[in-house]
Amino acid sequence: MPDELTVLDYFKALLTPWRGAPPPIPHLDDEQDEVRDYSIEPDFGTARQESILAEDEILAEPTMWELPRAAAIPWRSIAAITSALAAQISLEPGPDRTWGIGMGLYILSTAFAVWGNIKGEWSLPNFPSVRKRIDDLQVRWIYLAVGGFLSLLAFLTLGGNRFTLINFILWISAILIVALGFWKQDDGTSNSLWKRLVDWNGDQKWSLRVSTWSILLFLSAGIIIFFRFYQFASVPPEMVSDHAEKILDIWDVLNGQLGIFFPRNTGREGFQMYLTAFVIKVFGTGYSFISLKIGTILAGLAALPFIYLLGKEIANKRAALFAVLFAGIAYWPNVISRVGLRFSIYPLFVAPTLYFLIRGIRQSRRNDFILAGLFLGLGLHGYTPFRIVPFVILVAVGLYLIHAQSKGYRKQTILFLLILIVVSLMVFLPLLRYWLENPEMFSYRAFTRLGNIESPLPGPAGLILINNIWNAMTMFFWSNGEIWPVSIPHRPALDVLSAALFFLGMILLAVRYVRKRQWLDIFLILSVPLLMLPSILSLAFPSENPTLNRTAGALVPVFLIIGISLEGFVSGFNLRISGTLNKAVIWAVGLLFFLWAGYQNFDLVFNQYQQNYRQSSWNTSEIGGVIRDFTDSIGQQKNAFVVAYPHWVDTRLVGINAGFPTRDFAIWPEDFSKTLNSPGSKMFIVKIDDLESLAKLREIYPDGIVQRFESFDDNKDFFQFFDLSE
Repeated sequence: MPDELTVLDYFKALLTPWRGAPPPIPHLDDEQDEVRDYSIEPDFGTARQESILAEDEILAEPTMWELPRAAAIPWRSIAAITSALAAQISLEPGPDRTWGIGMGLYILSTAFAVWGNIKGEWSLPNFPSVRKRIDDLQVRWIYLAVGGFLSLLAFLTLGGNRFTLINFILWISAILIVALGFWKQDDGTSNSLWKRLVDWNGDQKWSLRVSTWSILLFLSAGIIIFFRFYQFASVPPEMVSDHAEKILDIWDVLNGQLGIFFPRNTGREGFQMYLTAFVIKVFGTGYSFISLKIGTILAGLAALPFIYLLGKEIANKRAALFAVLFAGIAYWPNVISRVGLRFSIYPLFVAPTLYFLIRGIRQSRRNDFILAGLFLGLGLHGYTPFRIVPFVILVAVGLYLIHAQSKGYRKQTILFLLILIVVSLMVFLPLLRYWLENPEMFSYRAFTRLGNIESPLPGPAGLILINNIWNAMTMFFWSNGEIWPVSIPHRPALDVLSAALFFLGMILLAVRYVRKRQWLDIFLILSVPLLMLPSILSLAFPSENPTLNRTAGALVPVFLIIGISLEGFVSGFNLRISGTLNKAVIWAVGLLFFLWAGYQNFDLVFNQYQQNYRQSSWNTSEIGGVIRDFTDSIGQQKNAFVVAYPHWVDTRLVGINAGFPTRDFAIWPEDFSKTLNSPGSKMFIVKIDDLESLAKLREIYPDGIVQRFESFDDNKDFFQFFDLSE
């Protein structure tokens, strides 16, 4: 390293991350760390060559701003978190809230956080050491040839938007054989799962060890399951029209119409339909809101273990636990899971895809790229916004390739990426066939938001995009949009503590990137807006941005950042307070933070969200219950009707709640006279202010009886009109 550096030299280094971290600013440090040289290109011809590297040590640079030892109490970190919390409290919904105070306090918080980082008070946990492997790049060509042939047969038989026994077997066989063709036996990805199972089965001595950490994990799982399943049958209380579409699609599946893509209501991928069909078969919950909720809540829970694994991969197990706990109790993922629509499927597949991708890149393991490809392909069968994830993967790999950590591993990383693409394409194959047969339908839903297919853009596209980016990136602190089925309109997407930790985590990641030039730091920052693009790109309907469902994939990096941010904060006490007092302080801080976040998120979901949802939705369950009582007592379902009225109940939902999922109970006033020919007692449900229809019914059935049904909710009463003549 030269003794004399110019400012130009320093800024040139800032603009060329692939050359490693920038040189230190001269004369800031009294002591400098040893520079380790890992610049030698490994020999790709040497099979099974391994090197053990810590990613934060690759081309390790002298610490840029680390000054003499900090004070015993990390007061700068405390000032940073206090300022951030005060900022976020000022941004909470209220009649007089403005940006000014909150923005000023967040700027102050940023200053304290950077200062604390310089002094070593608040540093994010280092990336764990990794074992990077040199791959021999050998594959089983016979397996790939057989798999390719089977995939061709599968593609040819997957026409007509239908799964059959033959094309399904061909498709699954092609996936497995191609994956085996690429699979590397000694990659260590599965840690020899089969061998461990054999050893466990042959072990004659069984023992049960319970550690403090396992107890913590068990308690955390119990808390998370409580938050996700507590009152799940009644929160939220009613279905909306999208639920009717799902129930009808599931009816088709369980009655033999095994679609690949479901074109009803502008088109849906099929994962939720098959998941809910499975729930109905296993739990016997029928065509109901409960069945939809069970499936999506389980999907939301299934993402959490991968968030934990991701946290361990990029930090440590304590940061991983923080991330999972905050994600498990948070209002945002809880609401999108409980609403019973496809939204929780987005993070369900983002989490494992990113986990295997990041682990595969960091450890140069081919098998992880294969697993990432499998989850990527599955995710494309889940929820339309997931289609942004292939681009996120390209960004991740691209960032890695242009940074110094990839030196010596670039060739094999590119080849691993190609393997990932091939494997994901195999899983995507049925949808690929549908896409080629029906390109307009497959793309219609996305393009209605991006372009002017359904509605002209309300302004210049560039200005709308900039405004959408701002609104999306501030949704964590200001407003998560106005879509009431999946949010509390116009409040932040995160609770006060999580928002503050997320903000500071993003700042500290940026600082660490400037200091160490780790590709993963910048990727974590960029992955948040990238995974929110399905919402940001709603150019034709900017009022739909932001929304918690189309941004749901971003909750994976968001809560990881929250976890590593909190870990960095409590670790600041670790370094300065020793012994029992240290542990007591950490536990007290952690418990206080968790109780605060838990209390606010509980209130957000079970009070505020529930009340707003109940007020905004129509009481189709009550109307369905009335019709069910009628058919169980004096009438038949063919003689029960709901008088259609603009902007009132979805009469298909009435049928679903009444136990007749394919019956639409709507009748228009001009068709009243047709009911005279139907023998038996009749019942008409009439909106409380539809007096004109009620008068017409009296004309046709002069002996009819009118009763007012008093709803549980205000302003949702309705009339029951009975004709009891035979």
